[in-house]
Amino acid sequence: MAKTVMITGAGSGFGKGAALALAARCHAVIATTETDDQATALRAEAPQLRVEKVDITNATDVAKIGDWDIDVLINNAGAGKTGPMVDVPLDVVRHVFEVNVFGTLAVTQAAAPKMIAKGSGRIIIVSSIAGVMSGPSFGPYSMSKHALEAMGKAMRVELAPQGIDVTLINPGPYNTGFNDSMADSMWEWFDEDSLNAPATELFQMIGTMVKTDQMDPVEVVDRLVELVEADATDENNFVPPGIIEAMQPQRAKG
Repeated sequence: MAKTVMITGAGSGFGKGAALALAARCHAVIATTETDDQATALRAEAPQLRVEKVDITNATDVAKIGDWDIDVLINNAGAGKTGPMVDVPLDVVRHVFEVNVFGTLAVTQAAAPKMIAKGSGRIIIVSSIAGVMSGPSFGPYSMSKHALEAMGKAMRVELAPQGIDVTLINPGPYNTGFNDSMADSMWEWFDEDSLNAPATELFQMIGTMVKTDQMDPVEVVDRLVELVEADATDENNFVPPGIIEAMQPQRAKG
């Protein structure tokens, strides 16, 4: 059965891929983008989509969502920043949380009332493998995704009696460009005077590994489509399957 699906962060990456894939399967897609320029570009590229500019950190933009009748909400928009915890500027961490945590919660609170009123709906939260583990320099991003895990797990129990299904998807490293820009972000401010400067080579090595060993994002897009159409969902959906087990040796070394 065709559904109305809203996707945040649909200007690129998983969000854009899922929007196009769901529209191809005859779902009505509201694809939202952070900026007007992204919205204009996406409308030109994909006229089959309903494209709306929604910066999830902008209260005026988010308020519009309350007027839309949505069957499935995909909370995909996100920000990624890196840096060792004792050096990273607090404004950098605040920005990550404003987008990944508070922005996601604001969108969910705007969409939930109509779902609750009709007694059905699904909320899909794009978390990350970083939501269940962490590592050097990825603390700011991982902190925010751990918070999303707590949010999603709480809402799954809270909203189930009202007919709303909440599920989390946890991708590993996929080649959307997001990981590349995130891995490079710390070099905008990290320098030889930083407290963790002696570990510079370690941070460079980790960044190179993250940018090198990436997978085809179509796997995540396909899983998002499956979650939209599924009769029921699991609490967490790791992509690729088995990534937790594959990461165990790295976690043990950490």
